[in-house]
Amino acid sequence: MRELELYLHIPFCERKCLYCDFLSFPADDDVRERYVGALKNEILSHRGWAREYAVTSVFIGGGTPSVLSAGQMGGIMETLHKVFRVNADAEITAEANPGTVTQEKLTGWKDSGINRISFGLQSVRDKELKMLGRIHTFEEFTESYRAARAAGFSNINIDLISAIPGQTVQSWRETLKTAAELGAEHISAYSLILEEGTPFYERYGKEPGSGKNGGIQKGYPPLPDEESDRRMYEDTKSLLKSYGYHRYEISNYAKEGRECRHNLGYWERKEYLGLGLGASSLLEECRFHNTEDMSRYLNLFAQGREPGPADAREGIEKLTREDQMAEFMFLGLRKTEGIRADDFFRQFGRALRDKYGVQIEKLKNRGLLEEEEGRLRLTERGTDVSNYVFCEFL
Repeated sequence: MRELELYLHIPFCERKCLYCDFLSFPADDDVRERYVGALKNEILSHRGWAREYAVTSVFIGGGTPSVLSAGQMGGIMETLHKVFRVNADAEITAEANPGTVTQEKLTGWKDSGINRISFGLQSVRDKELKMLGRIHTFEEFTESYRAARAAGFSNINIDLISAIPGQTVQSWRETLKTAAELGAEHISAYSLILEEGTPFYERYGKEPGSGKNGGIQKGYPPLPDEESDRRMYEDTKSLLKSYGYHRYEISNYAKEGRECRHNLGYWERKEYLGLGLGASSLLEECRFHNTEDMSRYLNLFAQGREPGPADAREGIEKLTREDQMAEFMFLGLRKTEGIRADDFFRQFGRALRDKYGVQIEKLKNRGLLEEEEGRLRLTERGTDVSNYVFCEFL
């Protein structure tokens, strides 16, 4: 059977973080309950074709999925299993914010089939967490982490952010070391990006000054300078490696065999279906996303209605063969193992060098790509300037 990944979006959070530009917002209990009902109805709207696929992974993201009750999450999972053919060994991840999970929730999640948790820790220093606008403390994270282990979760990811305002090289090392010593199976380590429309962009991204993207505005602490940012990047690789984590993608590190299968599917261009407000999909070489209008979404999938599965879709784009080949390159090269020429030929019936020989030689000559036994991958230097490399294939 054809393989399929599922993404379910839960757009709610207790409070928006200062750096976040995701589709998320606070909501009261009534809106959350109405949304859960609409999401289940959207899932049901796919029952006409869903069982043509074998679902290999499910990712429940947000927002903060852990703001839902155990019953709400259990109802979503029950509906999902009724409609889709979910493999017995499927990886099923739910994102959680520390302090928003309880033993009851975690036990309910485990009973519903969720087998992987992704905690948004970001930093082990409370001062830095407050700077980011996070609602939890490090102590609350450790309590949530222990509770997840007690509930039987043996596959946990921890998200971390470097180069945040006021952070030092030493405090970042402390965050990395503390997270690694907890023994989580997976660590995602991202560098802060100043996204337009966020409070952080207003503070740091608009005016000149010290720091890599802005400066000290209105008394706020500065962003780390370029040298410190670079040291943090290098320390991430070396320190996590010393704790047994291997880097398998630009920002992701895992213990052996614990790579995030869902994310690997994105980088390998597997088909995926997004369910929920604003969720994106790739089906039969067509990209689209659901409406981001909450009122429209709730009305489309209200109780008692029978909408078609495509009613909420917007931004529909049929990918050309050129689009598909370019995506194969810049998504596949995100993985440290890179891409295989045989896979390119198998998908497109064309030799890799016949299509991209000029670009490959140019990047190899600049020390950004390396080639061995039919596999092409980024060098260490190429990884550092990966966006430049990817643009060569667009």
